[in-house]
Amino acid sequence: MKRRLASLLFATLAATSVPVLGQSQGETAVAAGASISAIQFMALQCVPYARTVSGIQIYGDAHTWWNQAAGKYARGDRPKVGAVMAFKPYGRMELGHVAAVSKIIDSRTVLLRHANWSLINGARGQIENDVRAIDVSENNDWSKVRVWFAPIQGIGGTAWPVQGFIYNEKPRSKGLLLAKPTKDAKAETTPERAPALARIEKSRPVKAPKMDARYAADPIGAIIAAAMK
Repeated sequence: MKRRLASLLFATLAATSVPVLGQSQGETAVAAGASISAIQFMALQCVPYARTVSGIQIYGDAHTWWNQAAGKYARGDRPKVGAVMAFKPYGRMELGHVAAVSKIIDSRTVLLRHANWSLINGARGQIENDVRAIDVSENNDWSKVRVWFAPIQGIGGTAWPVQGFIYNEKPRSKGLLLAKPTKDAKAETTPERAPALARIEKSRPVKAPKMDARYAADPIGAIIAAAMK
């Protein structure tokens, strides 16, 4: 299946001369040259996937999304279903990361849909849907989060800095949509909730897609749309 998807991506990109959109290579890598292996094209980056599932039409590396959204989309520090969580560059994650909120569990816990986060079956660029992220900030403002990491089948230990949330709606005149701190909010998920959440945090590898004529002008979008069916 992986070889079929890699071949499809390579053939599509080579035929259309469309650049590979992604986080690790920005949005400038071109599908050309025999030295580039087909496996590289199989790695789906976080940016095109977040754009597809959220509907927020921002391009460029993940760390630029927050500033690009200013004046175009509403922003804030309150999670909402469909909003994009914009991560700041941190450590080896030099270009940041973006992930869409799929569900809100409580004031400290959400589920995310994102790509190219966990190493799954030895490969990067995998899609993960409905995986947990918890707010570990002191003021419950979602400025720091820990995220589900598939290799350890649990929440990762790193507290990743977050710029905030981008909403697929027009900006508000009052500025950022701010969350109200919750005094009794807990930064960790309760033990009784953990097994139930773990059951739904199953990473799904990308399926070999079938091309759709409707996406002739957007081959990357076609691959993502087919993978989500």
